[in-house]
This record gives sequence, structure tokens and C-alpha cells, in this order.
Amino acid sequence: MLMAGDIQRALDPSRLMRDAGITPDPWQAKLLRERPKRALLLCCRQSGKTETAIFLALWTALFEPGALVLIVSPSQRQSAEVFRRLMIQYSKLQGVPELTQESALRAELGNGSRIVALPGSERTVRGYTGARLIVLDEAARVDDALLAALRPSMAVVNGSLIMLSTPFGKRGEFFRAWSEGQGWTRVSVPASACPRISQEFLDDERRELGAMRYSEEYELAWLEDTEAVFPVAIVDRAFTDKIQPLWR
Repeated sequence: MLMAGDIQRALDPSRLMRDAGITPDPWQAKLLRERPKRALLLCCRQSGKTETAIFLALWTALFEPGALVLIVSPSQRQSAEVFRRLMIQYSKLQGVPELTQESALRAELGNGSRIVALPGSERTVRGYTGARLIVLDEAARVDDALLAALRPSMAVVNGSLIMLSTPFGKRGEFFRAWSEGQGWTRVSVPASACPRISQEFLDDERRELGAMRYSEEYELAWLEDTEAVFPVAIVDRAFTDKIQPLWR
């Protein structure tokens, strides 16, 4: 690859997506250029959230030599699918570091970077250190203990974390981070904002799924946890910091 093209990719990661034959949506190009340290992607299915995370992962591996990139999903099958899609996009790029090792869940590049796909188990993610980027797919559906086990792997290199998901009830770390977390870049892409999803399809889905399920899958509504005895709003209203203590 010519030096000019390399510099363009380094300065603008969305160029990688274009070089792979994909025209990014405006929100995708913006997020790729910003490369936030902490990002939450609350996006409907087929909106391009996984592709965005894939190209963030590729940029990190290509332009930060020796980087460790972890891809984590609720199951090994899902992690392997994201990894497979990433490698397909890698194969479309010209002038990038060559592969030195590759398996169904792991790739090593000539610049020393590694991309590893892991299942969403707290036991399996421990032991990794120096993660420059962690991509947590279907983040609303993973156990809270998983995120607690992953975070220390970013510590020594001040790594980045991107969590992507559709809503899955008012519960878990993804919901907490979205609703009250500090320091997160938040991106919300409902189906109505995705140019690749037709209104005719959405009308059919609304009829088939019903209003409640449709609102969660396509309109990104946070529904009450069906396992909870009381709605989250009622529980929140039961607590206050305005009462004076009995003793000082």
C-alpha cells in the first residue's frame, strides 16, 4: 500500500471500511474517526453495529503493533461468528500486515498484534493482560461477572472498551452503563434510522412480533425485567438521599 493510503487509514479508520468495499453510515464514520475509549452502541439488528466494532478492532490490530484485541460474546459460537466476519473484511484489505497464525478463534499478524475470540464466561476470559481493545457483543445478555473479569485486562495499557447490543430488559451492566454510567460515548440507532431496512419490512415485523417485542427489537425500548417483582422505577423511588440522619 502506498504511504499516502497508509496515512489516510491511520488518521481515519473509516477509510478501512471503504477500502473493504463498504460505505459507512454517517454515525459509523463518526465513531470510527473518534475511536472513543468507552462506547455503548445501542443499535437494532442489521444496523451495522457489529461491522463498526469489527473495523475498530481491525484498525487497532493494524495500526497499534503488538496490540491484543479481545472479542467476547455470550457464547463461543457467537464470538466465532464475529471473528469470522472480521477475517473476511481483513482479507479484502490490501497492504496490511500479513497473517502469521490463524485458527477459528485466533489470528496473529506480522506486526505482533493478536485478535482472540472468547466465549462469554467469567472463567475463560481471565488471564489475558494488556488488551488494547475489548469488543463485547450482545452486551445486554452477558453476566455482570464477565465484565468485572474483563476490565483488569485493559489496566496496564489503558485499553478501550466497546459494548454493543439491543436492549434486554432493565437489568445488567449494559443497562446500568447506558442509563447512568459516566464517561461513555453513546450511540443509538433504531431501525427507523437505518437506510437498509424498509418501512414495509418494519410494518410486517410489528404485526408479527406485537408492539412490545417490536419496541425492544427495533425501537430500542428498555422494557421492565420480567423476572423482577417490582418495576425499576418503583424501586428507584423507594430510595432518597434527602433524609437527614438521626445521628451526626
